[in-house]
Amino acid sequence: MKPLAVLGTGSDAGKTSLVMALCRIFADQGLKVAPFKAQNVSNNSAVTQEGREISRAQCLQAEAARVEPSYLFNPVLLKSHGNGSVQVIVNGLVHKKQLITAYYDEIDELKLQVQQAFSRLQQDYDLVIAEGAGSPVELNLLDKDLSNTFVANTFNTKNILVADIERGGVFASIYGTMALMDPVMRSNLSGVIINKFRGDRRFFDEGEKIIRDRFGVPVLGVLPFQPLNIDMEDSQSLANYQQRLDDVKIRVAVIAYPGLSNYNDLDVLMADPELYVELIHAYRPLNSFDMVLLPGSKTVIRDLQWLKKQGLFKELQQFNRPVFGLCGGFQMLCQSLHDPDMLEHDTASVETGLGFIDDIVVYQSPKLLQRGYYQLFSYTAIKGYEIHCGRMDKYPLYCQSGRFTGTHVHGVFDDDTFRGDYFKAINPDYQGFDFACYREGQIQGFADMVSENLDTDAILQALQTG
Repeated sequence: MKPLAVLGTGSDAGKTSLVMALCRIFADQGLKVAPFKAQNVSNNSAVTQEGREISRAQCLQAEAARVEPSYLFNPVLLKSHGNGSVQVIVNGLVHKKQLITAYYDEIDELKLQVQQAFSRLQQDYDLVIAEGAGSPVELNLLDKDLSNTFVANTFNTKNILVADIERGGVFASIYGTMALMDPVMRSNLSGVIINKFRGDRRFFDEGEKIIRDRFGVPVLGVLPFQPLNIDMEDSQSLANYQQRLDDVKIRVAVIAYPGLSNYNDLDVLMADPELYVELIHAYRPLNSFDMVLLPGSKTVIRDLQWLKKQGLFKELQQFNRPVFGLCGGFQMLCQSLHDPDMLEHDTASVETGLGFIDDIVVYQSPKLLQRGYYQLFSYTAIKGYEIHCGRMDKYPLYCQSGRFTGTHVHGVFDDDTFRGDYFKAINPDYQGFDFACYREGQIQGFADMVSENLDTDAILQALQTG
């Protein structure tokens, strides 16, 4: 069976969620499916069973495919450090921090890593579904593009082009992308998918005919807009969360600093009908909230400095209700933070923390990557993962000191018992909900919508006969 590449006419066309849906659809037809993205750019990552780091998007796609996530699914991950530099993660382990220009100088070596990962997946899985990145026709970057032309041509994938109709200009985006597309990639194009359609489907019947007759490519499906409230791929996607505010009992302020990372921790809070969650992007008084969450950060010291410049540092010191810190947010609650080896900062630096927890943070290599069940607070088995360079002597894993709580373990709020107890202590009327059931419902519901509106039989036939 040929591999499949899902390409887009541009960024945020819906490639990630479509790959997720296809993984579930084809897995439920009995195929062993592996998602793949050669290179991802995201501060939202997860830890695999191998103790490696990959993008949350590929972890979600693996969950949909009902397979264990692997570093092979995302061999190159870039995490922004700001100021034109990135942390380069290769095969799930930190490779180096470098300027983006230096990164491109090593692109041929990275192509080899991508090629090896994809080839291994082809040996172990019935079907590999590769997600593209941005647009496949950025002509000035084609020789540096790992996720589109390189994968499609190296592995002779069958290709699907996804176009976002919501942003307008869908015909021009399809026509222009096809006109500029690499000839080999174009010859393997199986069809086009119109995504995020709103309104009466019949209004696009003429549009489908135009694409088929004038552009010479079939429309495989027109997918209605349906929000997916889990594992947003980047910080810009946070605006797409839709809260279910049925019976608000607790108001939560989430400090959204510039280096915000691993914001999938917010999924469960955003989905909770009893919690009103507001992202705080700049200074504002916090006294109208019942608690404050300091989430993960890719650049903790820099974000701590941002808190001080914004005036939120003093606001937090004066806040007299519960404060919870996750990973980088946990570190901000400490006395001071030290980065002698410039792991997170451009220069060796020391920064004063909020001082609520009596400990010192020191950033050290290697990055700690671990997942499993943790004994936290009074709980014997909370499922989660760690992904951090900051080390603390007194409280390496968690701390609860009065109204201040923190942990290095991501995913603690996914645990219904812990979440219920924590929020009931704030408001005894809090009831809680089954997040695992909600999450599976989001995945299956989206896959069902795609299955109903997409000619998956045509896609499967092309993969088998191509």
